[in-house]
Amino acid sequence: MLTMQPTLLIGPSDWDAERMPREKFARRIDALWRHAGDASRAIVFGSRQHHAELAYLTNFVPKLEPAVAVLARGGAHRLFVGSPNMLGSARPLTFVEIVSPMKDMAPAIANDPQHSLVIGADYMPAAFRQTVTQAIGGPEPIADATALVWARMCRKSRAELDAIGAAVKLTEVARQAMREVSRAGAGATDVILAGEAAAIAAGAQDVRTLFSLDGGRTLRPFAASVVKQVDPLLVYLAARRFNYWAECFALVTPRPEPTGLDETVRKALRSALSAIKAGVSTQAIERQIATAMAPYRPHPVTARAFAQRMGLALDEPPYTNVGESFEEGEVYSLRIGAFDEPRGGLICSRMFVVQPDGIVTIDEVSL
Repeated sequence: MLTMQPTLLIGPSDWDAERMPREKFARRIDALWRHAGDASRAIVFGSRQHHAELAYLTNFVPKLEPAVAVLARGGAHRLFVGSPNMLGSARPLTFVEIVSPMKDMAPAIANDPQHSLVIGADYMPAAFRQTVTQAIGGPEPIADATALVWARMCRKSRAELDAIGAAVKLTEVARQAMREVSRAGAGATDVILAGEAAAIAAGAQDVRTLFSLDGGRTLRPFAASVVKQVDPLLVYLAARRFNYWAECFALVTPRPEPTGLDETVRKALRSALSAIKAGVSTQAIERQIATAMAPYRPHPVTARAFAQRMGLALDEPPYTNVGESFEEGEVYSLRIGAFDEPRGGLICSRMFVVQPDGIVTIDEVSL
């Protein structure tokens, strides 16, 4: 889901060795070498906007300026971040022991006759990418291994599922806070800020929101304060915990009675969840959802994005491509939305992990 991003990421991102042990990262890096031919090192780029691959391999999430990890087949990994003033704040975010300022990156990789992998090259600004390419130099080839890392990221481990489960709990905390403030008659801005504040107080690294002012027909970010109460208020909320994301759609209203639109959407959600298992065609599920929602039309927000991979990015790589079939071990968010012109629109969602014989919702996984 496309949301506004903060200029500076400020939430807690310290590496937790008990939750994500060093050995887990070592196995991920070893898997990279097994599929990397004779490559001796991997140069991994991440920015505050795109850092899923860097976080997967090093746990590091850039707060403001980009970062580069140079992973060595022999194990002497290095991380390059911003200015020397940032080193102290960067070290707790990763298991990598050698952390240096970015100005030392080009000399460190320059004229080294090694076969190099590059991960995240398409995220690099043009000038930065040119610096890396020129620094590597030499006749040895450079291979882009980004897609290789994406393939490894698909199957979530128990520790990753626990982290996503913790993020799901944050969305539940936020929804409850929004309901309580809404019952007191608060305006739209205060309702949403209450949800964000509750998630942050519960340990969220980052919270993103969108909301509707036109009965659920469209979603928007904050542009100005909305003092009036909006009923019903459709809110999209995503929260990150331990570097992993969860998302939800909340219909905030003091009226508990479900509408026909509400019942249809939730019925379509249950129907789709019951049919998903490893290898099932995503197009088949999309058609099943459309049939279950008749006579309502698909919501414009979900019409072409009814499912999304979730993990270290809000749109897990390869981002806009959900794939031809649901993959075993992968976590998805299933989004069901319906649109009815007189009544407006409604969206609900559920996060789950795919298994050979069906799905398990994340809240069940994390019990």
